[in-house]
Amino acid sequence: MRAVIQRVSQSSVVIEGSCCGEIGPGLNILIGIEDGDADEDIEWLCHKIVNLRIFDDDSGVMNLSVRDVGGDILVISQFTLYASTRKGNRPSYIKAARPEISIPLYEKFLQRLENILGKPVKKGIFGANMRVTIVNEGPVTILIDTKNRE
Repeated sequence: MRAVIQRVSQSSVVIEGSCCGEIGPGLNILIGIEDGDADEDIEWLCHKIVNLRIFDDDSGVMNLSVRDVGGDILVISQFTLYASTRKGNRPSYIKAARPEISIPLYEKFLQRLENILGKPVKKGIFGANMRVTIVNEGPVTILIDTKNRE
């Protein structure tokens, strides 16, 4: 799994002119799923996201997590995180898991994230054409790949 995690002051997702999810301060997460991803990837990634200390404390130091600050999370599925640009100029998405694999893992990811965070997570619709608005604070943007746990 790959996640792009952005600290935001607000974020929203609109599908066919209708707002499906909107948050204030918290995290906007773009999530990509590849073949071979499993429950252990979900578990590790969800704990990492909820506990990332990327919010400022009273001294202005990034020392607090989204849970510590009572922030919200908006999750957007994004298969293009597995784009390969090795050959030519048209990206290949062959590494992205097919919907029959990725949809159940995406749903498990959302459920586990809610369980760990302790409150509902906002989300887009898997596979939909979405318009995502992100007001990145900092900016703080972190890329995490469960296959390369740095």
